Amino acid sequence: MPRWSPDAALVLEEAAMALFAEHGYAETTVPQIAERAGLTTRTFFRHFAEKREVVFLRDRELPTAVRTILEALPTGLGSSQLVEQGLSRAAVELEQWRAPISRRDAIIQTDEHLRERELLKLDHLAAAIEQGLVAREVPAAEAHVASKVAALAFDLALRRWLDAEGSSLQDELDRAWSALRQV
Repeated sequence: MPRWSPDAALVLEEAAMALFAEHGYAETTVPQIAERAGLTTRTFFRHFAEKREVVFLRDRELPTAVRTILEALPTGLGSSQLVEQGLSRAAVELEQWRAPISRRDAIIQTDEHLRERELLKLDHLAAAIEQGLVAREVPAAEAHVASKVAALAFDLALRRWLDAEGSSLQDELDRAWSALRQV
């Protein structure tokens, strides 16, 4: 296996998530993750600084995904239309990942440091949206506010979607936007 490989990172992620679900986050060690993945501890540390990083592997893709989604939207849309349509497109993609997202969320909820890191992820989402809006020539102040509101709406929708069997992420996004408009 090469020194660094995205495939190795994914194998480590799957092994770690399975162990976290089986034994708990705090009780799982890096050597256990490496052994389950069929790799060495050294390989683990080539990919991740610590075991917490495994839980947030997919977050590395966030800025690129947000930029791609926003760039693909039609021209002439205002900031609120951009964020609503952008999150709707993201929701379609995420819908198929409900089970792994739910498993990840259950693991995050067991550890205070993971919950803190998850909050930081929302800030990263807002920053990625803000950058994407500015790239679409939305004024900086407007982009800042719209990005914070969009991150809040997305978090609210995601929470509700994970808690409500049978709902779609898009339905929960619609409810979140409606609730924010009421305020």
